[in-house]
Amino acid sequence: MAFILCGVLGAQAQEVAIPNFWDPRVQLERPDLTGLRPIRFLIDDDFPPLHFSGPDGNPTGFSVELARAACERLSISCTVQVRRFDTLLDALADRQGDVVAAAIPITVPLRQRFAVTAPYFKIPARFAVRKDRNVPPQAKALQGKAIGVVGGTAHEAYAKAFMQGASLKPYPELAEAEAALKAGEIDYIFADGLGLSLWIGGEDAAGCCDFAGGPYLESRFFGEGIGFVVRQDEENLRRAFDYALQQLWKEGKYAELYLRFFPVSPF
Repeated sequence: MAFILCGVLGAQAQEVAIPNFWDPRVQLERPDLTGLRPIRFLIDDDFPPLHFSGPDGNPTGFSVELARAACERLSISCTVQVRRFDTLLDALADRQGDVVAAAIPITVPLRQRFAVTAPYFKIPARFAVRKDRNVPPQAKALQGKAIGVVGGTAHEAYAKAFMQGASLKPYPELAEAEAALKAGEIDYIFADGLGLSLWIGGEDAAGCCDFAGGPYLESRFFGEGIGFVVRQDEENLRRAFDYALQQLWKEGKYAELYLRFFPVSPF
């Protein structure tokens, strides 16, 4: 589910679709946090716009600022530590930190090893198309059309399964598919919506292209999303951040941060 807000990028206003991952029928309760120690968040600083190093050298990004807002909402003290992405979970297991706030996909193996909040973000699959050829990607419209995909990805697998009337053109990298779309060599790209959103809003696209149709979120292809990760013996901490994330959504803080970091929404 998503709703539309008017975001502002420079002097130009545009509609931004903001996802909602919280069921309004489920009202979470705030757990007792009496005596809780300061919480150490572990992040990576090389995956914009979720987590990256800001102009002042300090870590920022949607996940980082959401973590800070959650701590403020819970009235607890938190710090942010930057580590290499592939060391985050081991550092958490070794008690070098308390919560991982990074783009680690929620999977069965992750749940077997750690506790995870409900997802606060998902990376949908999306269609991108040239603005001068913006035909909605409905089944009939895709017949015989050339669709660029990144070879070996879940997006290619999904397209092979459900877009059999189209001509799939695999590329080694998303940037190559984007260049082909911009040049008019293919009709669509079907790929990672986050990567596409950064390209559509960036200089390389030069305003050529836009999303077409809605987000694809089938979990067996595109995953369950990402959440805050804690140790399994920290169930009270997981419940606390689940509560905080729901409150940040209800109070509008989630939308505020989303508009800041996603001027072109992946949704």
